[in-house]
Amino acid sequence: MSEIVQLIAAELNVQPKQVASAVALLDEGATVPFIARYRKEVTGGLDDGHLRTLETRLIYLRELNDRRSVILKNITEQEKLTPALANAIANASSKTDLEELYLPYKPKRRTKGQIAIEAGLAPLADGLLADLSQDPEQLAANYLNTDAGINEAKDALDGARFIVMERFAVDAELLKKIRQYLWQYGTIESAVVKGKENEGAKFSDYFEFSEALNKIPSHRALAVFRGRNEGVLNVTLNADPQSEEGVLTSAIEIMIAEHQGYQWQGLAAEAWLKQVIKWTWRIKISTHMETELFSQIREVSEESAISVFATNLKDLLMAAPAGAKATMGLDPGIRTGVKVAIVDNTGKVLDTAVIYPHEPQKAWDKSKRTLANLAARHKVSLVSIGNGTGSRETDKLVAELIKAEPELKLTKVMVSEAGASVYSASETAAAEFPDMDVSLRGAVSIARRLQDPLAELVKIEPKSIGVGQYQHDVSQSMLARALDAVVEDCVNAVGVDLNMASAPLLARVSGLNKTLAQNIVDFRDIEGRFTNRTQLKKVSRLGPKAFEQCAGFLKISNGDNPLDASSVHPEAYPVVKKIVETNQVAVNDIIGNGTKLAALNANDYTDEKFGLPTVTDIFKELEKPGRDPRPEFKTATFKDGVNTISDLTVGMKLEGVVTNVTNFGAFIDVGVHQDGLVHISAMSETFIDDPRKVVKAGDIVKVKVTEVDVPRKRIGFTMRLNDDVQAPAKSAANPTQNRQSRPARHHSNRPAKTSFGGGNTGAPAMGNAFADAFAKAKKK
Repeated sequence: MSEIVQLIAAELNVQPKQVASAVALLDEGATVPFIARYRKEVTGGLDDGHLRTLETRLIYLRELNDRRSVILKNITEQEKLTPALANAIANASSKTDLEELYLPYKPKRRTKGQIAIEAGLAPLADGLLADLSQDPEQLAANYLNTDAGINEAKDALDGARFIVMERFAVDAELLKKIRQYLWQYGTIESAVVKGKENEGAKFSDYFEFSEALNKIPSHRALAVFRGRNEGVLNVTLNADPQSEEGVLTSAIEIMIAEHQGYQWQGLAAEAWLKQVIKWTWRIKISTHMETELFSQIREVSEESAISVFATNLKDLLMAAPAGAKATMGLDPGIRTGVKVAIVDNTGKVLDTAVIYPHEPQKAWDKSKRTLANLAARHKVSLVSIGNGTGSRETDKLVAELIKAEPELKLTKVMVSEAGASVYSASETAAAEFPDMDVSLRGAVSIARRLQDPLAELVKIEPKSIGVGQYQHDVSQSMLARALDAVVEDCVNAVGVDLNMASAPLLARVSGLNKTLAQNIVDFRDIEGRFTNRTQLKKVSRLGPKAFEQCAGFLKISNGDNPLDASSVHPEAYPVVKKIVETNQVAVNDIIGNGTKLAALNANDYTDEKFGLPTVTDIFKELEKPGRDPRPEFKTATFKDGVNTISDLTVGMKLEGVVTNVTNFGAFIDVGVHQDGLVHISAMSETFIDDPRKVVKAGDIVKVKVTEVDVPRKRIGFTMRLNDDVQAPAKSAANPTQNRQSRPARHHSNRPAKTSFGGGNTGAPAMGNAFADAFAKAKKK
C-alpha cells in the first residue's frame, strides 16, 4: 500500500501524506465531494479533480497488485520463480508488462512447439542455436522418430523451428523493444472492403488512410475502429511504412536477430534461423502486437472520448437555471401534434394538452388560442421548446403568440430535448406520473429542464443525454463510472433543497443512495417539510455515517436554523457559534454581511479540529449563503426565416447554442435541425489546442456559415466573423457544393530511411552488420 501511495503522490505531484489520508477516507466510505469540501485539513487541500484521479488510479493499482499476487503464486507452484523474475514482476508498472512477464508460464493449449518438445526435438533446436555452422539436414537426421511422426529431416527441422519461434515470441524483453519501436514508427492503416464503397460512404475519409500510431487523434481512431466493426474497413498495422515496394525483410526481423545476439556470417544454419525469425515476427508476434497496440490506441481514445463526454455533461448540468417560474413545456411533433405541459414554480404539473398546428391538421390559429388560454390561466412566464422535429415551426407559432398577446409577457427558449424520450419511458417517469400518457411526460421534462437543468437531467441515464463523442464505441462500464462521478460532483457542488428535491436528485447526494433518497421523500410526505437538518437522523436507515456525508449538501430554506440554508456542515456549527459569541452578534446579523465578516480574522476561530481552510470556507459561505455556482441565465435568438439547412447560405452570420464540444471542434445549433461544426482551426484568431479553451456546451455564440452540404447534411461554421468565405464552385460531376476535403492519406513523421545505429531515437539501437543486412534485403 505504501508503494501505491508513493506512486500516486508522484503522479499528482503532491505529498504522500495527502494521498494516504485521502485513501483512508475513501476506504472508510467517504465520497469525493465530501472529502473535497469538508476534509481539506486532512488531505492538505486536495480538490475534486485530484481526488477523482486518485480514486481511479487507486482502483487500477490495487487490481494490478491483485493480479501480481496471482501470477507470483502460479509461477511459484510451477517451481519456476527465479529471483530475477520475481524482481521483474514486482517492478512491473502496468498490466501489459505484467502479462508479458507471465506469458511463458501461462497455462496454454497444446502448441506445435510443445508437441515438438514431447517428440524429443528440443536438443535439436538448442544445438542449432548454439552452433550455426552445423548442417541442419545432417543434424536433424539424428532426431527422426516415426512414432511421433518425425519421418524425415524436414519434419525435425519444422519441429525445432516451432520450438524456437515460441521461445522468441514470449521473450518479455524482446516484446518490450518491439512494442517501443512500433509505437514510435508504426502506422495504423485502413482501406475500404471491396464492394462496401456505397454502403460505407460515411467512412469515405478512411478508404485509403494511414497515420502514425502515436499521433492518431482519438476521434479518428474510434472512427476507424467503428468502420472495421461495421465490416466497411480493413484495418492493419504497418511496421515498415518507410519501406520501398517489394521489401521482403522487416526491421523487426533484424531487431529479433540482434536481440538474440546473432550476426550473419554465411554459416550453414543461418537460412534456417532467418526463416525462424521471419515466421516468429509474421506468424507469432505481429498479430499479437497489432492486437495489443490497437487495444492501447483504443484505450487511450476511449479515455479521451469519455473525458469529452464528461466535460460536456458537466457543462450541460451546470447550465444556468431559468429559475422558479411557471413554465410551459412544448415537445414538438408534426403528425402526432405538439405535446404541452404546464408546471408551476416548483415543477408541479398543473395542466397538459396536445395541439395540432402543423401538417396534416394545420390548426394554427386554434393552437395559438389554446396556448394563450393555458398561459393566462396558469400565469406562465417561460415557454420551453424542445429542439427536435418541428421545433422551428413550433418556435414560429410561439413567436406569433408573443407578438399577438404582449400582455402575457412570455419568454420563449429553445432547449435540448436529448434524453427526454428516454425519461418518458423510464421507471422514474412511470412512478412520478403513473396516469400520464408517455408522450406528455416528455413535455414535462422539457419544461422542468429549463427551470433547473441539473434537477431534471439527473433523472436520465447520463449516456442518454447525448453530448458525447463516439459514446457507443467506448467501454460502457468506464463511461458510466465517469459520468456518474460528474453527476455526483455537479449535484453536490450546487447543493439540494431538502424539501423540494426528487428522489432521483437526492440519490446523487453524497452519502445517499436510491433507498435512502426514497426514504427521505417518504418521511417528508408523512411528517411534512423538514425544518432542520437534525430531522434527517429520524429517516429510516439513515445512520450517523450517511448523515455526516450528506448533511452539508442538503439545504433547508426558512428553517429553524439559518445555517441549514447554507453549505456550512452541522459539525462546524460550533465555529459559527464561536464567531457570534465572540463578537456579540446574532447569526442573522453576519449572514450576508460582507462588511462585518471582512473585519474578522479567520485565524482567530481555528482550533485542533477546524483549521484555516475550513474556517475560511465558513466565512465565504456566511458572506454568500447558499450561493449557486452556475452562471446567469441567458437565451439565444435564432434568425427568422432560417428553419432548415436549405435556408443557409455561405457567409450568413447567425447566433447559436453550443450543443457538443469534441477534441476537433464544437457543434452549434442555429435552429435548422442539424448541428454544424466549427473546426478547432476556425474557433479563434490565435492557435488553440483544445476547443474547451474557447467554448463549452450551452454557450451562446455567433458564427458565420462557411459550407453547406445539403445531401450529406453537413454544415461548416467559423467563429472568426471577419473571415472572407465564399461558396465553392459547383461542378457537373457534383451539382451540390463541393466539400472541402483533407488529404486521403495521413502519414507518420518517420524519416524516409531508418537509422539502425545508436542515438537517442527512442528505438532499439542496431549494429552496423544488421543495418547492412537490411540494406541488402531491400535491394533484393
